Amino acid sequence: MAGKKESTFTNMVLVLFIITLVASAALGGLYELTKEPIAAAKLAKKLKAIKEVVPTFDNNPSDDVYKVGINEKDTLEFYPAKMDGKLVGTAVKTFTKKGFSGYVWLMVGFTPDGTINNYSVLEHKETPGLGSKMGAWFKQTDPAKAKASILHKNPGASKFIVSKDGGDIDAITAATISSRAFLDAVQTAYNEYMKNQKGGETND
Repeated sequence: MAGKKESTFTNMVLVLFIITLVASAALGGLYELTKEPIAAAKLAKKLKAIKEVVPTFDNNPSDDVYKVGINEKDTLEFYPAKMDGKLVGTAVKTFTKKGFSGYVWLMVGFTPDGTINNYSVLEHKETPGLGSKMGAWFKQTDPAKAKASILHKNPGASKFIVSKDGGDIDAITAATISSRAFLDAVQTAYNEYMKNQKGGETND
C-alpha cells in the first residue's frame, strides 16, 4: 500500500513537472513571437511622436539619437531632425517624477534655438482624463487662453512655471500639481538640450 502511494505521488510530481515545462516553453515561444511586433509598435509610436513635435525632416532621427543621463538610472533621449543635412529641430523624450501619481513622460520638440515647436504626451499615471487635457491644454489657440500655451515659447526667455507660482504659464484648471509636473518635464528637456546640442551633435 505504501509503495502504491509513493508511486502515485511520484507520478503526480512527474506530471506537474511536465506541465510546468510545457507551460514555460509555451510562454517562452509566445514571448519570442511577440517580442519583435511589440518592439516595432513601440518604435512606430515613438516615430509618430517625433513627427508630431518637430518641423518636417528627411532623415531618420533614430539613427542620430543620443542619450544624456541625468541621474543614476534615468536618461533623456534626443532625436535630431534634419532637412538636407541641416538641423531643423530636435525631439526630446523627457520625464518628471513630480506628477500627482509619479512619472510623466513627454516628447518635446525644439527648434535649434530652444523654442518649443510642439509636444506629445507619451505616458502618465495621473487621474483619468488628465492625459488628454495635458495633450491639448498647453497648445491653446484661443487668444483668450494664450497664456496657457507653451508653443513657440522659449523656456529660457520666460518664467516657465505656472502663474499660480508667479510664472508665465496658466495651469490646467483644477490640476495644478500635474501642470507643475508637465512644465518641469519640459524645462528639464530644454535645460539638457541647450547644454548638450551644437549643430545637432553632442558636446563630448
